[in-house]
Amino acid sequence: MKEAVPLDALVDRVMAELEKKLSVSVSKEEESPPPPSFAEPADEEPQSHVPDPKWEEGMSELLASTPSRIGVWRTGTRALTKEVLKFRRDHAAAVDSIYGEASQALLDQFGLFTVETRYENTENYLKRPDMGRIVTEEGIALIQQRCVMHPQVQIVVSDGLSANAVDANLGDVYPSLLDSLSTYKLSTGTPFFVRGGRVAVMDHIGEIVQPEVLVLLIGERPGLVSSKSLSAYICYKPRKGTVESDRTVISNIHRGGTPPLEGGAHIGTIVNKMLEQKTSGVNLEI
Repeated sequence: MKEAVPLDALVDRVMAELEKKLSVSVSKEEESPPPPSFAEPADEEPQSHVPDPKWEEGMSELLASTPSRIGVWRTGTRALTKEVLKFRRDHAAAVDSIYGEASQALLDQFGLFTVETRYENTENYLKRPDMGRIVTEEGIALIQQRCVMHPQVQIVVSDGLSANAVDANLGDVYPSLLDSLSTYKLSTGTPFFVRGGRVAVMDHIGEIVQPEVLVLLIGERPGLVSSKSLSAYICYKPRKGTVESDRTVISNIHRGGTPPLEGGAHIGTIVNKMLEQKTSGVNLEI
């Protein structure tokens, strides 16, 4: 099996081939950086390609304030080739995150057994969100068989709309969350993984396991900035009929947003406050 090439490296290789075909001068080739390695690419610094902007300082401040595509500039009436390739790269990563699967080795590492919702397949999952809110009969039986009932804190992980988010962040978020709960002397139930889950699946799980607080770590809808963003939905005694305003959420947990280690610790603090105040969502005082 061939080694996977990082997308940033692939873009650079394509650009290098295009430059060769355009007969780049020898002098320019000597000044160009060395060929990219196939190591994991580092984060790119925000950079404007606009020549001689009228307000250079303002452009720099804008680039520093957002990861959005700003100052990409153009050749004639179209965007620069490298920017087009980067856009297609990020779009492909977003699609892959939806259709991908969480690493089984990672789930095994944390002892997470797997249940499924009634989503059936990815296409149906995208068209029928309601099917991702209900655990299958087989899943219900497995939860009843393997889980501790009425735990203080129940942790559930789900791929949601981004399996990449689970793979990229669970290794840091989950241990940090456990450490935080331990610091507050809070006990946890039996954690598990839900394939094809939506946020409201926590209500169905709440009916089955009946925890005091349930924490759902779930992949967010991917975008062109990040396909690896994880959210934590936390609810005090989630049950059938729970409304969205009863949930507390920490979103954008990833390397470029809320750091995973910090996110896990913060979730534990919120869980402790929920147990103290016996509420969550808009009624919780943080």
